[in-house]
Amino acid sequence: MTQHPFPAERTVVVTGAGSARGIGRTVVRRLARAGWHVAALDVDEAAVVEFAKEVDAQVVTRVVGYGVDIADADSVDAAFTALEQDLPPVVGLAHAAGVASPVPFLEVTRAEWDRVMDINSTGTFHVNQRAIRGMVERGVGRVVNLSSASAQLGGGTYSKTPYSASKAAVIGFSRSVAREVGKHGVTVNVVSPGPIDTDIMGGTLSDDRKSELADGLIVDRVGRPEDIAAAIEYLLSEDAGFVTAAVLNVNGGLVVN
Repeated sequence: MTQHPFPAERTVVVTGAGSARGIGRTVVRRLARAGWHVAALDVDEAAVVEFAKEVDAQVVTRVVGYGVDIADADSVDAAFTALEQDLPPVVGLAHAAGVASPVPFLEVTRAEWDRVMDINSTGTFHVNQRAIRGMVERGVGRVVNLSSASAQLGGGTYSKTPYSASKAAVIGFSRSVAREVGKHGVTVNVVSPGPIDTDIMGGTLSDDRKSELADGLIVDRVGRPEDIAAAIEYLLSEDAGFVTAAVLNVNGGLVVN
């Protein structure tokens, strides 16, 4: 694999950056402090634009927010077209956008199945393909997609079958894409979180709920968004050029390979 060096001025796209207690916002803050220009994307345009302005005022790099519906290929293309005009070349993608689905299997409707798959699986395809095209052209890129311990366990977490299936698809998708684009200097990896204290777990976790979730782990606490952001920062770094098609379990020992 011939890898071009990282450009000094480079942009990372972070999806799912609109939720006040989500992983995406923590990733944006961490990467902006680490020297990346950041395009923060979310379906809630007003929230992500306001958040990006807040972070932009605190760092030396540029942070800009964009509205996007990742289930809509035209919306993804429009967002990328805009950010490519506003910011330096896209070298990184941290794809954190996703939705939960706690519906029991026998109660899942076709509409619920399609909703989760359209965002978690098809959305991953739309965002990755649009980002990776430019990376391949430039000969350098880092992609990190978020899956879930639920994909490896077959559920057993807050969300159930549609979510587990959609997040399992992210793993197979990422490994396959990694095979195709590795020779072009692009790595594609997966971070698979366990229980993290975000609202995707059904709202803010109470102390009792945190204790209950920690009982199934090797460590003595549930995860924090910072735990996931740190793993993403490494996989997006220039130092991670020999890591691709990997699934990094950041789950406190919930899944042991």
